Amino acid sequence: MPAVDKLLLEEALQDSPQTRSLLSVFEEDAGTLTEYTNQLLQAMQRVYGAQNEMCLATQQLSKQLLAYEKQLNILHSELAKQLADTMVLPIIQFREKDLTEVSTLKDLFGLASNEHDVSMAKYSRLPKRKENEKLKAEVAKEVANARRKQHLSSLQYYCALNALQYRKRVAMMEPMLGYTRGQINFFKKGAEMFSKRMDSFLSSVSDMVQSIQGELEAEAEKMRVSQQDLIAVNESVYTPDSDVTSPAINRNLIQKAGYLNLRNKTGLVTTTWERLYFFTQGGNLMCQPRGAVAGGLIQDLDNCSVMAVDCEDRRYCFQITTPTGKAGITLQAESKKEYEEWICAINNISRQIYLTDNPEAAAIKLNQTALQAVTPITSFGKKQEVRHPSQNVKNMENDKIIPSESASIQDSTQLIAPGTPIQFDIVLPAMEFLDQNRGGRRANPFGESEDSNKDEEEDSLLQQMFIVRFLGSMAVQSDTTSEVIYEAMRQVLAARAIHNIFRMTESHLMVTSKNLRLIDPQTQVTRTSFDLPTVTQFAAHQDNRRLFGFVVHLSEPLGEESMSAYVFESNTEGEKICYAISLGKEIIEAKKDPEALAQLMKSVPFTNDGKFILLNDESEEDGAIREKGEESEA
Repeated sequence: MPAVDKLLLEEALQDSPQTRSLLSVFEEDAGTLTEYTNQLLQAMQRVYGAQNEMCLATQQLSKQLLAYEKQLNILHSELAKQLADTMVLPIIQFREKDLTEVSTLKDLFGLASNEHDVSMAKYSRLPKRKENEKLKAEVAKEVANARRKQHLSSLQYYCALNALQYRKRVAMMEPMLGYTRGQINFFKKGAEMFSKRMDSFLSSVSDMVQSIQGELEAEAEKMRVSQQDLIAVNESVYTPDSDVTSPAINRNLIQKAGYLNLRNKTGLVTTTWERLYFFTQGGNLMCQPRGAVAGGLIQDLDNCSVMAVDCEDRRYCFQITTPTGKAGITLQAESKKEYEEWICAINNISRQIYLTDNPEAAAIKLNQTALQAVTPITSFGKKQEVRHPSQNVKNMENDKIIPSESASIQDSTQLIAPGTPIQFDIVLPAMEFLDQNRGGRRANPFGESEDSNKDEEEDSLLQQMFIVRFLGSMAVQSDTTSEVIYEAMRQVLAARAIHNIFRMTESHLMVTSKNLRLIDPQTQVTRTSFDLPTVTQFAAHQDNRRLFGFVVHLSEPLGEESMSAYVFESNTEGEKICYAISLGKEIIEAKKDPEALAQLMKSVPFTNDGKFILLNDESEEDGAIREKGEESEA
């Protein structure tokens, strides 16, 4: 006898779309069974009615055959009574008892599910800033009661559907068995027409019915015990965010599934939140609404970034950003544990760990390295100075944007030492910087630059302005390859995601033929500067074009050397900034040879005051310079 498919009672509390999808198959089967039972009952009632009509017709006929009146009436009356008891009655009892019970439990389960959704929506709207503990406790208790009610109703509904898989076999065979037995008894006088094989078949059918009844009783007892064990669980199972202080967070996940609230814009300033079931599949984030058969693609997670955000005074919100830097979807978790695990899982998937031979081991190693390497520092005064012996001096060929094929890709531990602290604030506030570096000189209240800066700008052959945001910096051990910049980008972004740091300081990056200067956009005060010869390596991110970084190689007073990598995000492509830096270094080398400088000025456009311009940048200031140069050339 084939096995019976059953609903797993252990998945009743999770209430995932997969379980709902399987439940819909059982519900559709129950509906089909109900329709078939009604049609079968109508057919059997017609048979029973036909037999009654046969009794009446035989009675009328027996009046003409006085000798056979008593025998014919008794024979047909017994057949009609036996059909009523063994054929019609079992199917009526099956319809009125079992199918009606399943229909009633289905309605109760739907009401409990709707009540749970309403309570979860109320809990998700709890404010984060003005938190009311009493209100939170009441809403959490309401969610727990609704979840317990839904759990109990789902267990009863699942048990009824599982029992229906056994009862439907018996319910379909009993009426036919009664009909067959009635006909056999009716034609008892013609027993020679039936062989012993038919009797053995009927006895085997009876034995099978009894066997199914025994399996049903054993399965019902097993489900009753399992239901009691599942109900007798800790109250924290029903309460959302029950362990806020120290939740057990798994940061090594490469797969994650669960319910999240998705933020949807309905207008210019209005938004709605929808509770949906999300799960990861490979490098994709999938979403499956309740009632859907399969999930759909929401976001490609490869090379994406994820960080915590403050959104509409809701707790546990995070945002996924595309590789191009465009803000993606905003999601809300129902607990701190889910919130932390979703961020870590997406962060692991974005690095394509799932493509390795052992994804779990790679995720553990990545998070251990990130936790050892990230120590948030807010100023230069708190940064631990980590100095290393200088590496081999590079030629100008190593300063190109794209490294040569002969450059060897080193191990990450050879590029950046494990445990290296990361700095998220590049400089002190602007006024503190002025007070510390200008001594007793008076600060310009209009925020204008010093005269020396003006002279320096006038002498510089290259001036290019970019809007950038500082992400982080850290000490490195090598500047011979651009891989050190990519590794620094990876560790800085991982540190921001783990420590939930999403605020960035915006500055203006001035690229000249002498140095790189970060300028405060409000006061126009130079925050810090790097001499261009000390910038030994620079590169843009291979996938996210708005990310770029550079390595600064400095000589310390005691003869030691230090190397630091700085990571930025720009409004324009990082390749353009790298091109400007490369052009500045070429100008420095060309100044040593007048003929090379003249050749360089022929190959690169310049203004009427003798300054280089970059035609590949799209800023308004460069457009004005370009137009001015064209007028001068005309």
